[in-house]
Amino acid sequence: MPQQTFDYPAMIAELNALLRLKTTVIGMKLFASADAMAAIPKLRRPNAVHTTDQIVSMAARLGWTVGITADDLVGAQCRAVIGLAPQDETWLSGTPYVGVWHATAEDARARQEALCVVPHGRYEALVVSPLASGRLDPPDICLVYATPGQMIILINGLQYSGYKKFEWGVVGETACADSWGRALATGEPSLSLPCYAERRYGGVPDEEMLMALSPAHLRKAIAGMTALAGNGLRYPIAPYGIQSDVRAGMGVSYKKP
Repeated sequence: MPQQTFDYPAMIAELNALLRLKTTVIGMKLFASADAMAAIPKLRRPNAVHTTDQIVSMAARLGWTVGITADDLVGAQCRAVIGLAPQDETWLSGTPYVGVWHATAEDARARQEALCVVPHGRYEALVVSPLASGRLDPPDICLVYATPGQMIILINGLQYSGYKKFEWGVVGETACADSWGRALATGEPSLSLPCYAERRYGGVPDEEMLMALSPAHLRKAIAGMTALAGNGLRYPIAPYGIQSDVRAGMGVSYKKP
């Protein structure tokens, strides 16, 4: 099957017109070798140790293209979610989290086992970059930060045609496993509530959620949102009034004229 092609600047222009996003939409791509990563144009490499949350936000908040290997990340948790470290018995035990994030060793292990992660051994490096730059062509996934109101319209766009019910989970701490971990591992759209680390170290504001999805799914969502907007179902969602007679509004929003 031929590789799909995408007009990333046009996609981002359409997406921003539909949702009025304030955070840069970025791409994320795993590489089998550090040499392959190094070929990406205008690549920055960290000069300090970071969390993956910080690396992601360098692209989403600063507009940088940043590449990392396992040595650039602070510990096994960040590395393991993206497949740059083994998900071995030591990691699965969750010992560092006992008495901090979880009451018992059993709780910590259960959380580790619940994480959706990229299998270890396939990749050596990862790059994040603004999607519109086209430097990752194609990225494995796209990351969209949005408010709940923006996010439900994005989800409605995904469901406009070829409907499916989305069922997502919340692991709590290490919620990056709910977003980029799951999307990289499964190829499916993956929604998360960014966790403490993403907000403290990655600078994700209180009001933002995160959707990770393939370029093809993003294009599908844009097409769906465009159709919805043509039906008057668009962002921002104007409040109708909690004491108003609802029949006129419902007649427009839920019935075809």
